[in-house]
Amino acid sequence: MPASRIHRYIAKEIATPALLGLSVFTLMILMGRIIRLVEMVLNKGVPAKEIFLLFAYLLPAFLVITIPLSFLLGVLLGFGRLSSESETVALKASGLSLYGMLKPVFLLAAMASVLTGALTLYGEPAGNTAFRSKVFEIAASRATVGISPKIFNDEFDGLVLYTNEFDAQNGLMTGVFISDQRTDSEASTIFAKQGRIFSDPGKYTLTLRLENGNIHRTPKSAQGDSYQTIAFSAYDISLNMGKELEDGQTVKKKDKDLSHSELATAIREAKTEEESRRYRVQWHKRLVLPLAPLLFALIGIPLGIQSHRSGKGGGFAIGLIVFLVYYILFSFTKTLATEGILPLIPTMWAPTMLFLAGGLYLLHLAAMERRFVLLDLLLEGMDRFRRLIQRKR
Repeated sequence: MPASRIHRYIAKEIATPALLGLSVFTLMILMGRIIRLVEMVLNKGVPAKEIFLLFAYLLPAFLVITIPLSFLLGVLLGFGRLSSESETVALKASGLSLYGMLKPVFLLAAMASVLTGALTLYGEPAGNTAFRSKVFEIAASRATVGISPKIFNDEFDGLVLYTNEFDAQNGLMTGVFISDQRTDSEASTIFAKQGRIFSDPGKYTLTLRLENGNIHRTPKSAQGDSYQTIAFSAYDISLNMGKELEDGQTVKKKDKDLSHSELATAIREAKTEEESRRYRVQWHKRLVLPLAPLLFALIGIPLGIQSHRSGKGGGFAIGLIVFLVYYILFSFTKTLATEGILPLIPTMWAPTMLFLAGGLYLLHLAAMERRFVLLDLLLEGMDRFRRLIQRKR
């Protein structure tokens, strides 16, 4: 059989479970957001098209995690099946060594790494920024659409707004009454001749500007309650759109939302060592994570060959264990680097170097047809646990 045909066959064995796993894992992560977003459709009247866009903006952040995990699962299941049906033995007997089988695996790993890299460097920051902007746009439009004359509006947290007249064309309110209960220590009642809502998409802020009115306050103090009246010609109130906006919006971009060029600028212009270190950690994170599929290819091939006796369930469990160990270790070293406990660069790259060394060692054992003792012990423990569960049933 020609080598190219064998390579296509191996690639298909890996790609099929990997794509299936990618769909399932991504959907599982999205389920955590579906309930809240669907609630926005049912309770807030947000169009389904807008919710679909929010899902699309969230996808890059999820795919950064699910692509490496799905690829690892594909390698484990693909080589597990080839090994369980003795196809790897047949391929070796035909003159193709284990190293000769690596070409299609690393080709797929390189594709997964490039895609993950594009998402970490560009897709995830752009998606996060677009998500924040869309949430703000929805909240801002709901703020003006929800206002009706001679009806009390409570869309804003801690505020109740009433207006005698409202011009939907220019957003001008006339005869405005506001009950401000945002602070327990100082409740306010505001009357104004007119007002208008302004939005600033760049800073994710909504402002209600009132003109020609009075503020009536009853501040609580140690001497007892008092009463204040303040006249104003112009008065601005910052509006809070509730939980949807709070969770998705901040005036200042988070580190993970900065584009690659913005992150480079932030590193250069950092005013403190702590701020610079935080930005540099984010920079190295975006360089390290795309290498995960290549590392999982090295580890997945020997583990898949050795774990075939446990079936697909065993391969799936091993994949989750390897994935969790890598990301827990990565999160731990990221914390150490962010806190300045250990040097930044070697600490951020330590999990990658460790998995690279471990993967090369496991691959060497598999090529020499030697078994990894710790994996045998783990598989034996999993088999005993499964039999124990089955007996209890």
